[in-house]
Formats: sequence, structure tokens, C-alpha cells
Amino acid sequence: MEFIRACEDVAGAVRDAIAGMVGTPEAGAYVKMGADGTPTKKIDQVAEDIIVDHFMCHPFCRRLISEELGCAEMGGEKGTIFLDPVDGTYNAVVGIPFYALSIAYAEEGVVQMGYVQNLATGETFHAVRGRGACLGGHPIRVSGISLLEESAMSVYGRKFDPTRVQMIGRKIRRWRLLGASALELCYVGCGRIDGFVDVRGTLRVTDAAAGMLICEEAGGTVSDLEGNALIFPDEVSVGRSLVATNGIVHNKVIEYLR
Repeated sequence: MEFIRACEDVAGAVRDAIAGMVGTPEAGAYVKMGADGTPTKKIDQVAEDIIVDHFMCHPFCRRLISEELGCAEMGGEKGTIFLDPVDGTYNAVVGIPFYALSIAYAEEGVVQMGYVQNLATGETFHAVRGRGACLGGHPIRVSGISLLEESAMSVYGRKFDPTRVQMIGRKIRRWRLLGASALELCYVGCGRIDGFVDVRGTLRVTDAAAGMLICEEAGGTVSDLEGNALIFPDEVSVGRSLVATNGIVHNKVIEYLR
């Protein structure tokens, strides 16, 4: 759990550093083009610098992969950290309180620990492989909803084109677009929503690695659009689509997406 405690430390430092910046033009100032091929905003850079500096001084891993920085050697003996310093940058820039720090630790390609904190509220999710998932230190579990007609899901179409998700969108009871993938995966894990569907093909390993583990350790199912295991490359310029559910409705969601 030393890694989780380190995540708590950096999350507190990030929240303090960006608190006065959230919801201001300064937060959205262009800094550079990130390694993922999207613009890095000032709020992203400030958060990333704090986290990278911490893990350089406390080398938990051999390398760190982040949306802004790309891949960096960190001096540890083994393992990889996947980092999204601010998932939901737009929300942070305009002051919508739904944006997160997402950190995952993997060994030999398998994520072992995941940490996601809503930086606006301090609400924190974490998971350790084989030991379940927690919200604020308390165990969480996915919902028991079994009918799509009673479900609530976060559903994203490519460039907001709803064609691929039109059938599922007509079937579910509530459709939400929240804007921070890491948190949406955690929301499936704690039963606040019953599924998260993203067909845009733009999710990166840094967006999803921690949230996927949290969702799965809480009893959820995560797959690609065909229901197969979802495999991300260690490359932030490559995106994927994703389906995450409480597991009960997973096959039905896949069927409607086809």
C-alpha cells in the first residue's frame, strides 16, 4: 500500500497547486503539444510536473508514461506507472467539478494497483489486484441492475455522432455525458451508473488503466466493443474504444452495439 499512500501525497500537492487556477483562463492556457497529440494546458503541466518530480525522488517504477510527457525513465527497478495528471481537463478549465488524477501501477503488462481522485472534491477510489476496490477506504460494489430499461449509462459517440450508440441509447433509461473517463469507470465500480460506453476510439492507457482495475475489482466487466479483452499499447498516441458495465448487462450492451 506504499504506492497508494504516495498517490495520496501527490494528489494533495496537485489539489493545492491547481486550486486557484481552476475555472480561470490561466488554467486553459496552451503550453505545448502533448505526447498524446492533443494540446497540453497549463493546468495539465502544473499537475504533471508535481507528480513526475515526486516519482523521480521516490522511484516506485522503472518508467512512467503520461499523456503530456510521454515515456520517461524513472530509476526504479521494475514496473510502469500510467499517469493522467488531469483527466477531464475541459471540466477543470471551466470549473465543472468533475476532473481527476488517475495513476496506475503495472508489472509485466498487468495493472496491479489503481488510484483515482476527483481533484474537485477529494473523493478517492483505489484498488489492488485481487483485494477489491474502495471508495474513501470502504469497499465498493457494482450495481445489481439487470435490465437496460432501468439502467443509467455514460455513453459517448465518435465526435458526438450517435450512430453506433443509437440502439443502446434508445434502450437505456438514463444517458449521461460526464467528461472524465477515469471517474466514469469508478462510478460504474461503485454503482452510481451501470455502464460506461465509449466508441470514439480515443481512450488511452493513461485514461483508463486505473479506472479499469477499480471497476473490475468492484465486480464489473470491461471489454472492447466486441466483448473481447481490452488491450492497450504502452503508447499514448494510440486510442481505444471501451465498454464497462456492472457485468450483468454486459452481453446485452455488446449485442446492441453490434
